[in-house]
Amino acid sequence: MSQNSIEQLLNIMKQLRDPESGCPWDTKQTFASIVPHTIEEVYEVADAIEQQDYKELQGELGDLLFQVVFYAQMAKEQNLFEFDDITATLNEKLIRRHPHVFSGKEFADEQAVHANWEAEKEKERALKAQAADKDDSVLDNIPLAIPALSRAYKIQKRCANVGFDWKKLAPVIDKIKEELDEVLVEVKRDDLTEQQKQLRIEDELGDLLFANVNLVRHLKCNPEQVLRQANHKFETRFRLVELEVFKQGRLMSDCSLEELEDIWVKVKDRLNSDAAY
Repeated sequence: MSQNSIEQLLNIMKQLRDPESGCPWDTKQTFASIVPHTIEEVYEVADAIEQQDYKELQGELGDLLFQVVFYAQMAKEQNLFEFDDITATLNEKLIRRHPHVFSGKEFADEQAVHANWEAEKEKERALKAQAADKDDSVLDNIPLAIPALSRAYKIQKRCANVGFDWKKLAPVIDKIKEELDEVLVEVKRDDLTEQQKQLRIEDELGDLLFANVNLVRHLKCNPEQVLRQANHKFETRFRLVELEVFKQGRLMSDCSLEELEDIWVKVKDRLNSDAAY
């Protein structure tokens, strides 16, 4: 994007927010009110990438950039900061976090580069905590609004960076088995009210999910991406099951579970066979 196109975009946003001649929808928005739209745009970017639709990705990235410009305009109106302040802060951060690129500093390997990156982020957290007059924690600044699966992953990574982590896979797997057993204990209890029992089950299920995220992390995968792939795989198979049932002139609700499972297995085998070629 050229400087002129950036300036044009900023001017468009300024006009949209003009109290007298702007767009009624844009003028009434606040920081809080457009957060859901920002989150939606992020997911639409991710979806375009997953679909490998790069023409669509171009448009979705523009929509996401518009969100940044929207926040910048509102901040300017309140004398908080401007778009140039956003880019200046970003430029400074990127240069500081990449001394091996911009300052000639040498690192032994990629692991050392990553360690330096984490050290810089730790300094930033400490400075923020100092400015807010509170104790510093490695868990500071992990957004509450991100999906719980991603947040669990980030929490675990932060803890691992300071050594609070198993070094081998066996105890990670043992922990999952332990948490599953605890879920089943709560399921079988009959000495609680239904509400109490449900709360206990939810608590133990949360521990089980957290333990599974830990396994995914130890196997060097991202839980959000892994689950997205699983969702896509299940959806693909289920749609084919629906199609097979439709070809038989039947409804899903007319089939027994055994019949549907038989079709599912055949669909799965066919897809696996196609993938082999």
